[in-house]
Amino acid sequence: MKFDSLPSVEQLENELKREKRKKNYGRALRSTLFTLLVVAAAAILVVVLFLPVIQITGSSMSPTLKNGDIVVAANLRRYESGEIIAFYYNNNLMVKRVIGVGGDVVSIDSDGVVYLNGEMLRENYLTEKNAGVYDIEYPYIVPENTYFVVGDNRYMSIDSRVSSVGCIDESLVAGRLVLRLWPFTEFGLVK
Repeated sequence: MKFDSLPSVEQLENELKREKRKKNYGRALRSTLFTLLVVAAAAILVVVLFLPVIQITGSSMSPTLKNGDIVVAANLRRYESGEIIAFYYNNNLMVKRVIGVGGDVVSIDSDGVVYLNGEMLRENYLTEKNAGVYDIEYPYIVPENTYFVVGDNRYMSIDSRVSSVGCIDESLVAGRLVLRLWPFTEFGLVK
């Protein structure tokens, strides 16, 4: 038997170090991939449950929101008059402005002026007032646990003023619009 064909102690130590590095690299790679997967799953859950991202379609919220705008909603559970909410209606996600909440009395005159609990609403977000299409009788008392919602483009919006839509139940609300992501030129808070 020849001893010169056997590896030296130094070669054996180097080989052991290399094998340990391979093992540690594999462990670090698996750990990193697992961490990325958990973070991605958590981010998806947060977005789906608490911060839905919505693309606006149509012109019922013009001029505040335009067709193609991309916005983020926050699920806050309680919404107030003047806030813009996203809600489910006929398997679609719609966006409208809250005018009244459960127990409020809403009236809209023939000129499109809105009264909430007997006081005229100051709607600075409108470019023109219009009574739009409606088939409900005013004054209208908003049922408890619902929201009376109207589009900012009153002439083009089908909303709570029409009995087939009616008031929106709290359980159908996806959230309040908080941030416009697109277009970048209008990036910022939604008001």
